[in-house]
Amino acid sequence: MASHYEAPIRKPLVTGSKSYSDVSNDIARPVEGKANKQWWIVFSIALVAFLWGLGSIIYTIATGIGVWGLNKTVNWAWDITNFVWWVGIGHAGTLISAVLLLFRQKWRMAINRSAEAMTIFSVIQAGLFPIIHMGRPWLAFWVLPIPNQYGSLWVNFNSPLLWDVFAISTYLSVSLVFWWTGLLPDFAMIRDRAVRPFQKKIYSLLSFGWTGRAKDWQRFEEVSLVLAGLATPLVLSVHTIVSFDFATSVIPGWHTTIFPPYFVAGAIFSGFAMVNTLLIIMRKVVGFEDYITLQHIELMNIVIMITGSIVGCAYITELFIAWYSGVEYEQYAFLNRATGPYAWAYWSMMTCNVFSPQFMWIKKLRTSIMFSFFISIVVNIGMWFERFVIIVTSLHRDYLPSSWTMFSPTFVDIGIFIGTIGFFFVLFLLYSRTFPVIAQAEVKSILKSSADNYKALRAEGKPLYEMPPRGKVTTYEVEESNTNLTTDH
Repeated sequence: MASHYEAPIRKPLVTGSKSYSDVSNDIARPVEGKANKQWWIVFSIALVAFLWGLGSIIYTIATGIGVWGLNKTVNWAWDITNFVWWVGIGHAGTLISAVLLLFRQKWRMAINRSAEAMTIFSVIQAGLFPIIHMGRPWLAFWVLPIPNQYGSLWVNFNSPLLWDVFAISTYLSVSLVFWWTGLLPDFAMIRDRAVRPFQKKIYSLLSFGWTGRAKDWQRFEEVSLVLAGLATPLVLSVHTIVSFDFATSVIPGWHTTIFPPYFVAGAIFSGFAMVNTLLIIMRKVVGFEDYITLQHIELMNIVIMITGSIVGCAYITELFIAWYSGVEYEQYAFLNRATGPYAWAYWSMMTCNVFSPQFMWIKKLRTSIMFSFFISIVVNIGMWFERFVIIVTSLHRDYLPSSWTMFSPTFVDIGIFIGTIGFFFVLFLLYSRTFPVIAQAEVKSILKSSADNYKALRAEGKPLYEMPPRGKVTTYEVEESNTNLTTDH
């Protein structure tokens, strides 16, 4: 049984004097009702971007990788930058869900569903890039260690690129199971409310026969905790393995042992920024201001500030170690980043990732919706530049000055990247219309301790069933919720 007490100093996590039935009605509304004007505007923009990207991908596959800006020296650039960026964004979802679940944090309740969906959609975007980069995507199955009809063509198990295939597919499958498990009570709620037979049939299939018995909740709890325990080390391992793509090579600027923790911190940093971007858009487009409150946005900003500071320490450590090593090639790699032809990218990265999150120390700024939205976008731009700086500026100056070259993306490169952003938002917006975006059972479980109306009653020393008229909660409903709906997560 969850404890119904929360310190009065904590801000409420559910506002608007909500009762249990209000929560169900509000969360089911976007799925049952018609889409509003804002949803259609955002969806149309995302769809146009996606179709442009799709055209660029078809053109690339039909013509060949030569349509990209790659050259003899910089043979990894835009596509791998985008791959690492998307994998990084996918990190926050499982982290918010799994780690905050293990630590019993109540503020995850309203945001974990969006974060988990974001993980799945961003890993899908990330997976597109290595497949397109192969040049012959119809042979993508060659990366899997399966015997084939071409004789002894086996994958190279020593290569971190192959570890990526395993890490990311494992991460995607565990995240998918975790996300689906959490959705079962919500699918059952939509199924029970559905009026149209077709809708009822679909949601009853999706809910796997959920009835809300004590046994269902017990299994739900156990499975959620086991999956959270599995997902937490996965969060650390996936981006560590992505960093090995670089750290296990001998190229100056890549061959550093700080890469694994530095990449993980950067991934959490960019992932939380993207969750913030999505939540601020969602609360406006779907009208969830009462559930995704300023308190949620503020706590997310604090995480962004801390991880941004860790990333800043990693940058300084890299520079110090390059100087301390006495290896002139390593020193040149970092000097070239800060003062060479791509210095603008390096300083953009520094400004966006190290300086901008420091504004979050000021309470007035971290509780401002517009400022939070602005910083979340700035951070994601900065994290893209970080990957670009690591990849391109380490490659474009070779040991032989005759091999020195510059990389600039073509319209096809840019088109594919914009297309994946469009695809991501198309998936997310469609998801917000078909699946409940907030976990209703979990929000109900914290209603007694964290909703503004209950906190007000407790502050006045009144019993919890003496609700104000707006809430319309009966004594029976409160007692019923104690027995049925209170889960301990």
